[in-house]
Order: sequence, then structure tokens, then C-alpha cells
Amino acid sequence: MDEKTSKEQAAALARGTVEVISMAELAAKLALDRPLRIKLGMDPTAPDLHLGHSLTLKKLRDFQQAGHTVIFLVGDFTAMIGDPTGRSETRKPLSREQISQNAETYRSQAFKILDPERTEVRFNSEWMNEMGVRRLIEIASGLSVARLLERDDFEQRLQNEEPLFLHELLYPLIQGYDSVALEADLEIGGTDQKFNMLVGRELQRQRGQAPQIVMTMQLLEGLDGVRKMSKSLGNYVAITDQPEDMYGKLMSIPDSLMPRYYQLLTDTRAEQVAPIKAGKIHPMEAKKRLAGMIVTEYYDDAAAERAQEYFEAKHQRREVPRDIQTYRIADELWICELMKQLKFAPSTSEARRLVSQGAVRVDGKTISDVNFRFVPGEHEVLEVGKRRVARIQR
Repeated sequence: MDEKTSKEQAAALARGTVEVISMAELAAKLALDRPLRIKLGMDPTAPDLHLGHSLTLKKLRDFQQAGHTVIFLVGDFTAMIGDPTGRSETRKPLSREQISQNAETYRSQAFKILDPERTEVRFNSEWMNEMGVRRLIEIASGLSVARLLERDDFEQRLQNEEPLFLHELLYPLIQGYDSVALEADLEIGGTDQKFNMLVGRELQRQRGQAPQIVMTMQLLEGLDGVRKMSKSLGNYVAITDQPEDMYGKLMSIPDSLMPRYYQLLTDTRAEQVAPIKAGKIHPMEAKKRLAGMIVTEYYDDAAAERAQEYFEAKHQRREVPRDIQTYRIADELWICELMKQLKFAPSTSEARRLVSQGAVRVDGKTISDVNFRFVPGEHEVLEVGKRRVARIQR
């Protein structure tokens, strides 16, 4: 590949990214005329990949379509530490059993977007479980404490006199070493991962490898419209959510977030997003179109149509879904106890909280009295939140 062609391809692959360190290095690697090794690491901290992850997964797909190899790295070892990125407190490590269960689902989920034939699935426990203390100290000697404390979240926690534990300082070191072990040509991640990816460059350079390119992607705001979409924050849409759930969650996003979701999650052109941003299209209509496009991408047109019909029947026409589960109780029952028995609430205190927040409805009417008693025959349908519905009979 000649210099001009490699520069053009670098520019095409960088489209939609926030930053590439560096474009010149990317063009030079592309000019080598061999498949590059593109790394994405994800810790299995929850069983679901979400729409925020799809931004990086789609960029990886661009590299695959250009003939390169993607390394989908499951951070089963680093998940036991807990990624401290963006957190003001220490993340609780997961058990091996939790990690194993979550990691098991990642492969099939990633392949909803990636080409399995051009994807290498690896686990960083492959090399970290074999690494002794001597080797870890040797690697750590290449990175100063001052350099680690340049991370904004570490620095902020120290300034706020909040705990910062030694194992958290090891996280960027181990993530960086993953790039050495995999001989990565490029690592991609959200803007919050930039520091960790730059550590990978440093460690590769120290070990005689050509440093990886660092490519950062936009962070997608979650359903609350404020914080980034996150498994741990619960404000996410999983790419394996059922069509009705996916559609319903997307209909709950703030109107102000719609243009950004159109821009980042769909192929809608800027001139088509402009009327939505300007308020020339009714927010409900724009949101339905957005939800339909995303459900279609992960399922099909028919699933999107069914999801829309379900949403309109349940939330606009206030119809009770025909296929809801029917439960039987012998006599009247305290609403909080009924919610616990149906597993609509894990505890009495949580049931009380849901009632006080106006999240509980009986026959379409919001219940605010925590002492309310459900009488079968007199009452029929219980709804908790947007997706928990049951028909109750004697």
C-alpha cells in the first residue's frame, strides 16, 4: 500500500473517533500491508454488553471489513481487581464464579456485531495467572507512582482524602501489559480509558515492541441523560434486551438526548437530525423512530413493529397485555407482601419505596398508600414500574 492510500485509509478508519494517537503512526502501520491486531478489552463486571459498547464494537467491525484482526479481550483477571476508572470509591471485586458466568455471555453478544471469522477471543488470565511476583515487580519498575497519579480520578480521590488502594494502582499496569502480551498494533476504547491505553504504549516501547496506536471513542450517556451508560449504574440498554424492553427503555430517554443517540447509534445523516434538534419534529415521533431503528438493527423490522405496538398499547392506550402471567391468591393481601410474593420487589423496604415513588399501579391507578390491600375480584391488574405486570385472581 502506498503512502497516499494508507493515509486515506487511516482517515476513513478514524472517522467518528474522538482522538487517534497518532494518525501518522496509524498510516505507517497500515502501509506495512499486513493485517493489524486491533485490541478491545472488556471486564465482565455484568452479564450484558450495552449500546455504549456498540460504538467501539462497530469501529472494530470497520477494521475487520478493511481486512484486520480484532482481539476481543475478556478481562477475567482484571475484573477481580475492579476497574477504578471514573469512580470516587473502590469498586468491589467480583468472585471467580460471577466473572465466569458473565464472561460466558460475552462471546455470543459481541458476535451480534463482530465477524467471528476475524475475531480472536482471549482472556487475560491466560498470562496473568502464570505471572509470578518477581515478573510483576519487573513490569511495575517501568512505571513511576507519579505517572500513575496523573490519572484524573486518582488525583481527585487523593485531593478529596478518599481511599486509594494499592491494587487499584495495578489496574492500568495490568491493562497495559495485556497489550504487550497480545502484541497489539492498536487499542480502542472510550475516552475514559485513554490513560490505561497510553500505559500500554509505554510498556510496549520498553519491551522493544512498536507502540500501539490509541484510538478513543465517544462515551454514550445512559438513560438518565447525565452519567455515561454503565452496567454498574443500571442506566443501560443491553444489546440482548428483548425487543419490547429495548424499545421501552429507549422511549424513556430525555428528549434532549435524542439527537446524540441518532448521531452515535444510527446512520442518520446530520441534515436529518437537524429538524429533531430544532424541535420541528414531535419528540414522541422522533423517539419512536429512533427506538424502531435500533430494535431493527439488533432484531428485524417485524420485531420493531411488535415492540412499538406493545409500547403504544401498554403506555399510551393503557391496555393490559394479553399474554401477562395470571396469579391466584386466596384472600386480600397487603400490597407490599404481594409484590414480594410476585418477585416484583426483593424486600418489604424496597416495596414500600416503590409505592412511595408512585411506581405501583392497580388497575391503571397509581397507589400511594403503603397500607393498601389488594382484593382479588375487586382489583385485577398490578403494575410495578414499566415492565412488571401481573393479573391477580382468586
